[in-house]
Amino acid sequence: MAKVTSKFVCQACGAETRKWSGKCESCGEWNSISEEAVTSALGGGVAPKGRRITLTGLKGEAEAPPRLATGIGELDRVTGGGLVPGSALLVGGDPGIGKSTILLQAVASLSKAGPRVVYISGEESIAQVRLRAERLGIADADVLLAAETNVPDILATLSDGPAPAVVVIDSIQTLWTPAIESAPGTVSQVRATSEALIRFAKQRSTCLIFVGHVTKEGQIAGPKVIEHMVDTVLYFEGERGHQFRILRAVKNRFGATDEIGVFEMSDGGLREVENPSALFMGERDDPAPGSAVFAGMEGTRPLLVEVQALVAPSALGTPRRAVVGWEASRLSMVLAVLEAHCGVVMAGHDVYLNVAGGMKVREPAADLAVAAALVSSLTGAPLPRNSVLFGEISLSGAARPVTHGQARLKEAAKLGFEHAIFAQGGSQQVTIPGEMTGRPVSNLADLVAMIAAQSPSQGPPQAQVGEDVLHEFMPSSVPEAQLAQ
Repeated sequence: MAKVTSKFVCQACGAETRKWSGKCESCGEWNSISEEAVTSALGGGVAPKGRRITLTGLKGEAEAPPRLATGIGELDRVTGGGLVPGSALLVGGDPGIGKSTILLQAVASLSKAGPRVVYISGEESIAQVRLRAERLGIADADVLLAAETNVPDILATLSDGPAPAVVVIDSIQTLWTPAIESAPGTVSQVRATSEALIRFAKQRSTCLIFVGHVTKEGQIAGPKVIEHMVDTVLYFEGERGHQFRILRAVKNRFGATDEIGVFEMSDGGLREVENPSALFMGERDDPAPGSAVFAGMEGTRPLLVEVQALVAPSALGTPRRAVVGWEASRLSMVLAVLEAHCGVVMAGHDVYLNVAGGMKVREPAADLAVAAALVSSLTGAPLPRNSVLFGEISLSGAARPVTHGQARLKEAAKLGFEHAIFAQGGSQQVTIPGEMTGRPVSNLADLVAMIAAQSPSQGPPQAQVGEDVLHEFMPSSVPEAQLAQ
């Protein structure tokens, strides 16, 4: 006989409490605790005796896992070379960003190679999935479809016949099992359905791909235990105002993390971007004040991004600081270092910073490019034509070297850039490619002096400034000889 009880579970973190409260004591979320039914068995049964397992050492031969190439190069790059049989992937992203589109394109490409692939939709009907496939031009692909949310029925269907190579579940928050008396999407349902499907995938060597909803903060909804259960976690990012999409790996047991794949949304679905650096840069024919090109790294891929800054006099008591694509706290630090160690005061100016193309830069190597864009906009002097910058700025004003400097310079040289400004020192020594010239800087004051010493005649008419304006923004510690270089 079974006894039905209830418990109160936080839908944000999965913490359990004995009674309801408005605020979760574990994660601090409000109105996230709901009541869930729990069925427990009664009786004085004896627990089964366990069996002895074999313990082995660390040393031994380990073979690389086999891979299923999807035929989409950017997706294979992010997953580490392809899908691994018996693994579980979790793909999250904002609504309408393209999660279902990219997965439908992937299974359609896989089916052409022969493997049996299954696409199970819990949010759309079969007719809706077929309409999307027809719009993408993949309606003739041998993909098996189903619209179902009951997990026992899904497992029974997948177990009938040969095991599929890949199964897509869209989405995990819509599934439910009758063993759990709670609504779909709750912590108990998500945990139980995920565990049952992952167990099937491990036993039958099937690659399982979950689609996960995200919260308003951009995190995958539900408890973090789901991300711990799967082998790979991918985030699909992008802005609605831009056509590009970025697939980012934040966890991968079979490959590198922090790897990205770049796609472009078109009428025919998601298209791979062969040269992502060109996507995130504007026209470089006429350099303008406030524009700098940052040579960044995303995983193992070098990526060139244009950083745009606008510094304008403010009529407000508290000047505005608007940032898009970078950390606002990092901008405040760079502004403080410019004022404290370089004498560049922006307290009475509005500062606007934007990363072109909607790209989000996370590494501190962009400090040098951001500082150069800010000083260039303030003084009206454009940066040298066809130049890239990278380097980290410390609180003392020193320019610190960053990793992968050689790969950054090679990417810049490949795209036709002729000059590089970077921080170099310690063990991070780099060699300038033959077709480029480089200027290492040791502190931020050197960079400010170089920008302010640009001849006004070299820039466009609107960027020309007088000598008195240049000296107004120069620190008193910078020698006059340094300006004449």
